Amino acid sequence: MKLHIKEEKTGGELFLFKDEPAFDRLYFAKDRFNKYFTIAWNPGAPQAVTIDGTEYTFPSHSMVTLLFNQSFSFEDASGIIGWQFNREFYCIIDHDSEVSCVGFLFSSTDHLFVTLNEQHQERLQLLSAVFIQEFRTKDHIQHEMLLVLLKRLIIYVTGLAKSSYAPTPKNQEDRFHIVRKFNLLVEMHFKTEHSVQFYAEQLCKSPKTLSNLFSIYKQKTPSQIIQERVIVEAKRLLRFTDKSVKHITFELGFEDVAYFSNFFKKNTGISPSDFRGSPAASLPPTPHTGLQ
Repeated sequence: MKLHIKEEKTGGELFLFKDEPAFDRLYFAKDRFNKYFTIAWNPGAPQAVTIDGTEYTFPSHSMVTLLFNQSFSFEDASGIIGWQFNREFYCIIDHDSEVSCVGFLFSSTDHLFVTLNEQHQERLQLLSAVFIQEFRTKDHIQHEMLLVLLKRLIIYVTGLAKSSYAPTPKNQEDRFHIVRKFNLLVEMHFKTEHSVQFYAEQLCKSPKTLSNLFSIYKQKTPSQIIQERVIVEAKRLLRFTDKSVKHITFELGFEDVAYFSNFFKKNTGISPSDFRGSPAASLPPTPHTGLQ
């Protein structure tokens, strides 16, 4: 089942997938013009999910969120319940004060698998049933009803993820927002800015203050987060496009191919050329015109 609504004036789209074997995305190929954010729920047995070419275990009774520029596929997509929407339907950045998920729930590097207890599962079952009902109710308030439901879903999943992410309730909310803002800034500038100093200045903090703050919430340092984001993008471009290593070097903000190759090998254990030629990356190249 694939339910869909589209606003003709704005191009806003919302989907709901259930028992749908064709639920996947290949951003650099068939889906390159469809920029959908994804919320996926696995109500059944554990299964594999491949995100940007890397396989993860999608635990039973858990959820995962994915950015519009990520490719993914499920071992058994028919067992997944999923929602997709574009920014024209609901822009999470413009409405961050409503959902507070920007820079946290949707990420290119850290994939949060949110575990659901029985109470959470029951609530989501009810919410998905209301979604289906509203999709099938064709009236003048259908869009408004579905928008409210989507916001409620995002807020609910964000709350569940945050409760397991933040170590103690004593941590101040503004500290958590700094972490989110840092992640968002990295997503916006990682191709040109690789230093912690740049992001610290944008947040009016010192690099040391940022490092201390991140040690509260996660083990990774700000520098590691920046480097991982660059590596993820490098892997995507090597795996899913036919862009040369030299082209990728400059696109990711490096001035020297040798330096980029050493950076990539240091972080992955393999050179860019060998990575592209490895079985895990041996997918048909796709045209990259217009995919900048």
